[in-house]
Amino acid sequence: MSETSPLTLTIITGLSGAGKSTALNVFEDAGFLCIDNLPVFLLLPLLDGVARKEDGPHRLALVMDARDVELAPALAGVLKEIKPRVTLAQIIFLEADDTVLLRRYNQLRRAHPMAQVGLVQDGIATEKKRLAGLRQMADLVIDTGSLTPTELRHKLLLHEASPIAAMRVNILSFGHKHGLPSEADLLFDVRFLPNPYYVTELKEKTGLDAAVAAHALKNESGSQFLARLFGLLDFLLPEFEQAGKAYLTIAVGCTGGKHRSVAVAEEIHRQVAGRKWPVKIFHRDLDK
Repeated sequence: MSETSPLTLTIITGLSGAGKSTALNVFEDAGFLCIDNLPVFLLLPLLDGVARKEDGPHRLALVMDARDVELAPALAGVLKEIKPRVTLAQIIFLEADDTVLLRRYNQLRRAHPMAQVGLVQDGIATEKKRLAGLRQMADLVIDTGSLTPTELRHKLLLHEASPIAAMRVNILSFGHKHGLPSEADLLFDVRFLPNPYYVTELKEKTGLDAAVAAHALKNESGSQFLARLFGLLDFLLPEFEQAGKAYLTIAVGCTGGKHRSVAVAEEIHRQVAGRKWPVKIFHRDLDK
């Protein structure tokens, strides 16, 4: 592997029906390069190729399972070679009780990969035996038998060695006359605030100007609004993260998207920046 950007590798494995595809989706939502059912002999060539890419992504999440008969016997040796070259390499093993796996297969009406001909129960037993050594190697073992997909997401996001970054927060200002932003999770209409558009010396400026922001916000309505808004966000951001949100878009709208919404969006950015969530700000209609 070439000496370029740091690489993190998460291998998701375990029993069929235990939630490997759901787990992979969590990593995909977080911006990882994700591959399902990767044979172990392709792992080193894959890492070499990814490491040479200057523009990333340099975070990989791979599902590797018992369909590859060489996985369990070969992976220990491959990881021994990989670990000195990557920032993080971990194995997450998903499992569930036999009765849970049987119920899930009955609901899906699919054949077990280890029992294309025969009983699902026999396939489960074969797979457990084949992956026993791999389970012992795992950095994290999760029993998904009583977990909903959302709860599994929490487990993956919140365990202490998780390589998944905190929920990303996007702050977007816009003008209602240019249309509502379809990507908004939270939307605040600030057209009730004093409008700098009607002040001659402020009309051609934007909410990035201190005098414009002061006109819109340095008053009773603006002060009370920001205090209540910040309190609401202090409550909502951790709640959305706990609910498994990978990113959250907070949209703020005024009439044209140049004055009040921009000023409020900047205040939200100052409030959220420097905390645990990566945050970006966008002013959609500032130049319209």
